[in-house]
Amino acid sequence: MATILKLTIWAFLFLLYALPVQADSVHVLTVKGAISPASADYLVRGINKAVDAQARLVVIELDTPGGLDTSMRDIIKAILASPIPVATYVSPKGARAASAGSYILYASHIAAMAPATNLGAATPVELAPSGGAPPEKPATPDKSGEKPASTSPSQDATQGAPQGVLQDAKTKKAVHDAAAYIRSLAELRGRNADWAERAVREAVSLSAEAALQAKVVDVVAENVDDLLKQIHGRKVKLSSGEITLDTVNLTVTRIEPDWRSKLLSVIGDPGIAYILMLLGIYGLIYEFSNPGMGFPGVMGGICLLLALFALQLMPISYVGLALIILGVALMVSEAFLPSFGVLGLGGVVAFIIGSVMLIDTDLPGYGISWALIVPIAATTVLFIFLIVGMAIRARKRPVVTGSEELLGAEGEVLDDMQNEGWARVHSELWQVRSSMPLVRGSKVLVTARHDLILEVKPID
Repeated sequence: MATILKLTIWAFLFLLYALPVQADSVHVLTVKGAISPASADYLVRGINKAVDAQARLVVIELDTPGGLDTSMRDIIKAILASPIPVATYVSPKGARAASAGSYILYASHIAAMAPATNLGAATPVELAPSGGAPPEKPATPDKSGEKPASTSPSQDATQGAPQGVLQDAKTKKAVHDAAAYIRSLAELRGRNADWAERAVREAVSLSAEAALQAKVVDVVAENVDDLLKQIHGRKVKLSSGEITLDTVNLTVTRIEPDWRSKLLSVIGDPGIAYILMLLGIYGLIYEFSNPGMGFPGVMGGICLLLALFALQLMPISYVGLALIILGVALMVSEAFLPSFGVLGLGGVVAFIIGSVMLIDTDLPGYGISWALIVPIAATTVLFIFLIVGMAIRARKRPVVTGSEELLGAEGEVLDDMQNEGWARVHSELWQVRSSMPLVRGSKVLVTARHDLILEVKPID
């Protein structure tokens, strides 16, 4: 009987352990800064970890000026496919969810903001500087006091060409696509779709209180605890169906970025990627100038590969990249082929222009500043003209060691000799051969070498 009871208890404990139990926790992910491949990787992996841990809710604390479209869409896809609710909370006070942040906020099951925060300005600005017709001037009323029909905001919206938006085909295509995308997200979540489209077409923004009144967000909360209290009992629609949120007495667990996300964040910075690329080029140039060093070549190859990995995640200009490589090549050529500064000056100009053009976007948080370009350009010039120049001059110096250096060296005969004998050359004893007799102490000059025998002739 006791054995059956023990087996029953063990079976109960095993079933209790094996049955999936939903954890009474909420996972909080924090994103501060531009939406990049690193932040997308962090959020996607964080949502998957929350699903594996069977958390009740995922809260994304967001403070961003915008970011890359591809990274934003990866985050939104993860949110839409999540089997647990995701709440995006613009926090702390003073934070913003601009551009890509507005799309993420609209895609979330719960959209929340802290007081003194704002969202909006969701126009795809990376394509705005591409040129085209200038913005139309606002029409002036006629003598009757009525505006022409073509200048009304509603007609501008239907024509897809609101005031202030560039009219070239590329920009209009991007704006229409972005407007349709954010409207579809708004309709999915039952939020204000008209204002969402205005945020794309007219780059308008809203404060937290105004967003709540306009039904753009669901909650204005002081902190995460206040957010959990306010959303308790709300119904949200998941891919599996509609559920009612139970957010009372949940344990808040903050998920920090792991080493992978931190590494992507570091090398994904445009400035760091730019420096890594140049270090890689420097290392390879130094290795080619001094074959056999090893360390510069290995480190240069690693830095260059990391830089290429980071740059392929960014909207780079290949013309700018080609100009940087051309500039370095011209400066190296100046060290090999002195041209009175023509190649070197052209290389510096190409290097600086390529550095400015390298990141092909106007997104906040991206781009390379002049404060970084100018010092690196000066360092590059010094590196090329000093280090590489010293290496080339060292290669052109006469040989001071080895068998080649023996030719033309002077020596002293140790004993009287007729045809062969011994002499001291470079403090070494060598067997020497001469076509004429030599006496002890005679000075000789090495003219040739045959294995271990030197041909010498007397010095008059």
